[in-house]
Amino acid sequence: MFKKLSIAALVISLVFIFSVTAGAQDVIQLSHLNPQNPQEVATAAMAKVFQARVEAETDIEVEIYPDGALGDSREMMEQVQGNVIQSFIASAGGLAPFYEPIGIVDIPFAISHYSVAHEVYDGEFADTMKSKIEQNTDGFEVLAFGESGGFFQLTNSATQIESPEDMDGVSFRTMPIAIHQEFVTALGASATEIAWEELYTALETGVVDGQMNPIPLISMELLYEVQDYITLTNHMYTPYVWVINDQFMEGLSEHEKSVIYEASRAANTAGRGVNQLVEASEDQGLPKIEEEMEVYAPTDEELEAFREITEPAALEVIEEEFGEEGLELAEEFLQAVEEAEEELGIQ
Repeated sequence: MFKKLSIAALVISLVFIFSVTAGAQDVIQLSHLNPQNPQEVATAAMAKVFQARVEAETDIEVEIYPDGALGDSREMMEQVQGNVIQSFIASAGGLAPFYEPIGIVDIPFAISHYSVAHEVYDGEFADTMKSKIEQNTDGFEVLAFGESGGFFQLTNSATQIESPEDMDGVSFRTMPIAIHQEFVTALGASATEIAWEELYTALETGVVDGQMNPIPLISMELLYEVQDYITLTNHMYTPYVWVINDQFMEGLSEHEKSVIYEASRAANTAGRGVNQLVEASEDQGLPKIEEEMEVYAPTDEELEAFREITEPAALEVIEEEFGEEGLELAEEFLQAVEEAEEELGIQ
């Protein structure tokens, strides 16, 4: 019996055929999960700037596949591993099945400002994390830690959340990251893993009450249509992890490698800038959210109540899941945050 191929499967097959016939070193097939609108979407801006820089300075063509056109996160990560496609701007949840300790960077309330986040993910700690990902996975080189939309907020359709007690009994979608799940359950809610591509429907049909994501992603995916309340907790900053096939990179000239590294840095800067514009815009940022949802901004004392519960719980998960090595990596992360704050004069 013949089965009808899905569009995604057909596209993947065509991409594979093209990569074999066209010559792998002549093309970088770059995928990301979001719409290809560079003025409004950070990953789209990253892809566009990368494409322009690489094509201007080398003979390599960059083909962009947005909106999960080639499959879900796991499928695209596996395609990069096999050099079927060459590059993917992955969410931390997309990377987690391949390198679980990525969740260490999600210690709640560890990072308080964008400038601190950028300092950490462009500095020595980023180099450490890149090396650990590359050493403990097969087929990946990390180009950058990109903007995934900024700081996480809590949304739901059950109740306005003003204190940890309000989380009791509320169900939340999370990525497959242990610290994300522990953040939710430590506060008395329940956590359910749901793929990003299925989130809107899950919220619409009541599979879960809520979710946590940055404002630009909430707006871009129209989650305010299926969510009533938002609490501005800023409790996590989780970067995208931009990977490229390591064998593909090994086959390039030194000039081509240099261009790709510089292009990815420029692209990352562009993505961060777009994210800031979107977050502040009346059409997509907090002003838009305020029109569509009931917004609650906790006081410093209320945020501290969330932190006092979730930070120790996260460290327990790190110790249970990753042992002494995990705790050492967490300490390196927290030390990098502290040094960034001192460098930037942030109290």
